[in-house]
Amino acid sequence: MKLAFSTLGVPGLPVAQVIRLAAESGFHGVELRAHGTEEPVHAGLTRAERSDVATRFADGGVEILAVASYAKAAAAGADDPVLDDIRAHVTLTADLGASFVRVFPGGGELPVGEADTIAARRLAAVAPYAADKGVRVLLETHDSHRCAADAARVLGLVGHHSVGALWDVMHTWLGGEQPSASYPALAPYLGYVQVKDIASREDTTPLPLGEGVLPLSECVEVLSREEWDGWLCWEYEKRWYPQVPELPGLLRPAYDHLSRLLGESA
Repeated sequence: MKLAFSTLGVPGLPVAQVIRLAAESGFHGVELRAHGTEEPVHAGLTRAERSDVATRFADGGVEILAVASYAKAAAAGADDPVLDDIRAHVTLTADLGASFVRVFPGGGELPVGEADTIAARRLAAVAPYAADKGVRVLLETHDSHRCAADAARVLGLVGHHSVGALWDVMHTWLGGEQPSASYPALAPYLGYVQVKDIASREDTTPLPLGEGVLPLSECVEVLSREEWDGWLCWEYEKRWYPQVPELPGLLRPAYDHLSRLLGESA
């Protein structure tokens, strides 16, 4: 397995600093948060700017794993704005030479069946475009579709390889699933795995990896036992918790912790 970290933890982190931090801490790749123009990499970049970003990462020996969009596949309302948003981020992802674009479910208070139908319809509609671009659109286990079973229900309706799953271990665990149950449900669709650590079920304040309650060792053990050879991406949500330590000082310890878990599971 290869290791990445998400830039979600530091608002507006410059590209040069992202590359330097990844290289210095040992991470093989990064997940780039793309949320409007508040981030240095976003869907509004020109073709030349995208090429420059891709070249800088390649020259630094760091892979762009994914673009984390904020499109909501199951959101109430018209399809076209959601489809346009997803396609714009698929194009950005392809131009950067990355493999995946993250989307949220975002079904809100819609009935489960209706949210499933909307998400599946939209994801199926963008699948051929993603396939043409060599990109996979990944539905994250999150909000209205927190559990692996929820995401798998939608993805089974889509039935296209260019649409898959992003397994956020915190959300499946908060939804009552253990890794041994989440992985089999997501295995046919799995793009990569997002790991983090938190204080408790009631307090999701982010903690350094290994200092919280999430079943990270069990997750890595399941993945290793099944010989899954993808990416683990550390997401540290400092953006919404200003009181927690800064991301840069935690990167090397996080890399070391994940490496130990991988070694113990080998």
